[in-house]
Amino acid sequence: MSRIVIVGAGFAGLSAACHLVGSGHQVTVLERNAQVGGLAGRLQQDGFTFDTGPTVMTMPELVYDALRAAGVRDPEQAAPMRRLDPAYNAHFADGSTLLVRDGVEAMRAEIAATAGESQAQAWDAFVPWLERLYEIEFPHFIDRNFDHVTDLVANPVAAAKLLRMGAFRRLGPLIDGIFDDDRLRRLFTFQALYAGVSPRRALAIYAVITYLDCVRGVFYPDGGIHALPQAMARAVVAAGGRIHADVTVTGIDRDSAGRVVAVCTDSGPQAADAVVHTGDLGRVYRDLLPDLSPPRMLRRPRHSPSAVVWHVGARGLPDAGIGHHNVHFGRAWDQSFRELLSDGRLMSAPSRLVTVPSITDPARAPGGCSTLYVLEPVPNLNAGLDWNTYRAPMRERLLAFLDVNGYPTDVVADQLVTPADWSARGLSAGTPFAFAHTFAQTGPFRAPNHEKRLPGMYFAGHGTTPGVGVPMVLISGRLAAARVIRQLGRL
Repeated sequence: MSRIVIVGAGFAGLSAACHLVGSGHQVTVLERNAQVGGLAGRLQQDGFTFDTGPTVMTMPELVYDALRAAGVRDPEQAAPMRRLDPAYNAHFADGSTLLVRDGVEAMRAEIAATAGESQAQAWDAFVPWLERLYEIEFPHFIDRNFDHVTDLVANPVAAAKLLRMGAFRRLGPLIDGIFDDDRLRRLFTFQALYAGVSPRRALAIYAVITYLDCVRGVFYPDGGIHALPQAMARAVVAAGGRIHADVTVTGIDRDSAGRVVAVCTDSGPQAADAVVHTGDLGRVYRDLLPDLSPPRMLRRPRHSPSAVVWHVGARGLPDAGIGHHNVHFGRAWDQSFRELLSDGRLMSAPSRLVTVPSITDPARAPGGCSTLYVLEPVPNLNAGLDWNTYRAPMRERLLAFLDVNGYPTDVVADQLVTPADWSARGLSAGTPFAFAHTFAQTGPFRAPNHEKRLPGMYFAGHGTTPGVGVPMVLISGRLAAARVIRQLGRL
């Protein structure tokens, strides 16, 4: 059996582990934290339970595929998820609210009631465009390994179809040409920020995120997002894999031919025929592979903006108009993105995400209380903001926002996470969103998921292909596993 060591027990590492252990390899996962999950961790405090990383789950089939690969016969039972309806409550500065409903027809009715029949007809045309975009883009440009830049046009028919659809136009102007209502324009383009770019500058191919949110649906796993890496970890162990927590990786050993032979840790070496590392790529090259010049993209990367996340446990319940996921759109739009992305300062009229999982899962909070996850996009550390100075004012800024928008503010337990804290967790530039998805940092231009100069060294996670977000990092683990299997074979 080939010995595979995976560094990191987050979504990417566990996805790779599921696919590799299911292929007959001896898999060992090393996790520096005390629990699996990576950024998708869990915090329990004063009777409140918080998901510390992502809160929005789309494409649950990717988790089920990984579990099935590891031998789980009924993955839906092993990791049950429910579809949220509405997926989001969108709140606008004019006081209006629009629900992102489950199902194309339900969403059409919501748009017609909120924005008028003409906008509902625009939705009728938009949905088939989104579906076609996904059908072409996903298999040819997302769910695949790239070996050369020329692979981008390996399927010229698919590329030509995307070109005719306008997928390489700018997202903002394209959506402006479909919808007249500014609220819908914002609702269907804000997802570009997940990719680290302004909706005005993002390529329209990133409307695939809009498709996942607004058509394919948003899900909530029983027990929260952290329950998913727990289920994947159980599957890996049940299939014969090993997971070791509280282990720090200190180096990569090579033989005289320059091949990977072991992973060095603070508790001794782990022999390896191949390694899949899921950590921050910039720091992997700096700390573990200092003799290798980083790939071109990593030498002068453009990082995504960061986020302040405030985990709040509060007495009281939110107002009736608050849902599980809430997006509060600021009055300013283009100006806010200029401030965030160009000027490197806090947005004067920010848009924010507030997730209230205790609405769907009351066990997340004591009786009569609420668990809140509040996210505000902020500049990454390259902007030079001193978060020792900004921390307390940001907490007060978010508390005031919650108060005027119908959320409970009698805080019992809380934890504020700033870019400085993300940096302390090993994330370059203090951002959990890695590298911005500009054209020059996408697909074959993104940092590759294998190191050709070091046979046996592979990568997964948000820094490599295909990119940022829970679905993308799950795919990254599968793609890395496919490379390992291609090298070592399926046993």
